[in-house]
Amino acid sequence: MHKSTNNSENLQKNLKEFDSPFFRLSDFNKKKVEFSFSAEQVSNDGGLLLLNEVEKQNGLIEKLAGCIHDPRHQSYVEHSIDAMLKQRIMQIAAGYEDGNDCNVLRHDGILKICSGNEQTLAAQPTMCRFENQPGAKELYKMGKAFVDNFIGSYTNAPKVIILDCDDTSALVYGQQELALFNTYYGDHCYMPLHIYEGLSGKLIATILKPGRRNKSLHVCSLMKKLINYLHRHWPDTLIILRGDSHFCSKEFMDWSEGKQKVGFITGLAGNAVLNRQAEVTIKSAERQFEQYGTPVKMYHSFDYKAQAWNYAQRVVVKVEVSSMGTNVRYIVSNIRNVRTKALYEQGYCARGAAELRIKEHKTYLRSDRMSCSSFLANQFRLFLHSAAYVLIHTLQNEVLKGTELCKVTMKTIQLKLIKVAARVKFLKTKVQIELPVEFNSKRVFENCLEIFQMLRI
Repeated sequence: MHKSTNNSENLQKNLKEFDSPFFRLSDFNKKKVEFSFSAEQVSNDGGLLLLNEVEKQNGLIEKLAGCIHDPRHQSYVEHSIDAMLKQRIMQIAAGYEDGNDCNVLRHDGILKICSGNEQTLAAQPTMCRFENQPGAKELYKMGKAFVDNFIGSYTNAPKVIILDCDDTSALVYGQQELALFNTYYGDHCYMPLHIYEGLSGKLIATILKPGRRNKSLHVCSLMKKLINYLHRHWPDTLIILRGDSHFCSKEFMDWSEGKQKVGFITGLAGNAVLNRQAEVTIKSAERQFEQYGTPVKMYHSFDYKAQAWNYAQRVVVKVEVSSMGTNVRYIVSNIRNVRTKALYEQGYCARGAAELRIKEHKTYLRSDRMSCSSFLANQFRLFLHSAAYVLIHTLQNEVLKGTELCKVTMKTIQLKLIKVAARVKFLKTKVQIELPVEFNSKRVFENCLEIFQMLRI
């Protein structure tokens, strides 16, 4: 009888230990280390509060929400369009790029504050239906809202802006609508078009395209609409289109001829006629390399009119000769009051910064996550990631200016500023947020909070 009682007690003890939320880790200084998932109302992403303050200043998400018609019966609505947009965009900014993440983050206190909703946030099925809701007209309005936000980011009309245009691949893995096979990438993909302002890095527009290069006629049509819209707000601003050779559009060059406030600098594919025009420069560079044995770089400009062009344009050739061989590159521009070398190196080559911005957008914010089967739904997803880019870029360039984080990548912003543990308490009359006493970017965080406090006065 005594033995049976001991066995029962041991069994209950073992079951109690099995049900315990604690886990045993390696001992520390001869002390037992217990681990449990018991810290309530703690978020990993306290830095999203800073992005929330940025959004309240520029109102981008509110503008995007105003573009979407809500067909639901409002008496049954638990999650508003505005709340779901804020939830999804803030999740993307924190590194949660997929809609499935909504399931595990719907009770996150920081996301609740950013979404303006103290109740449980939207789950993945709700978010999936939301992503497939906007139609073509609504998406067009959202694209216009991004351009309006760009215009509103300037207090005065700028003297010059540069439209840095480039596209990139967004590989797909299923039967996504309008996803085409691209021979350059060797896979099925979309080709989103990114447009940034070249001097500031501000995002102007992101447009999802089927998986092929844009035709010159499409480039001209899009750029004409964008430039005319910008000139309606800034009639005296010089607007320069900059891009690689597939943005060299005969239609755009003809349209810009005679216009005082429109310029372009694009790459130009080489051909036999161009090579004959640059023959003297090429041979001169090769002779100099043979004579001295050191790498040579030369520039030369001349007027050139292709058979299909209506007007002659200025062409700049760059010739590089080294032990690797002879490298010849061409650009074409209607800008004639800038020296040849400066136009190529400071004008055209500076477009490389746009590739870094696409990397931020695509690699760090995962904007190439095209998981929806509908083309329009994937365009909507691209807008969500673009909104996250705008918020982080604004925080970095307006609020973090002069700090050690003003020139870092968005991934570093996520790791050092957004990924801050925060405890959130929803009390009856207030919301109390507690951050660690010491963490890596505490001083920067405090400076940001002081700036937002002054802006609200």
